[in-house]
Amino acid sequence: MNAIMFFIQQPNIEKKMEEAPDSAYEIGVVIGSYLPFVVLVIIAYLIYNYNKKRRGES
Repeated sequence: MNAIMFFIQQPNIEKKMEEAPDSAYEIGVVIGSYLPFVVLVIIAYLIYNYNKKRRGES
């Protein structure tokens, strides 16, 4: 499912990069496209770590 979403979003990113007025906009597009995935990974790790400590499996 994630692979499908990646390929659906990819052309939009490339189009935005081509139409970018300057390099700061390009950086913003890259950060904006990867930030949701990074946040989800961090949340998953925090939940995993919390449950691991709660069960006493240090």
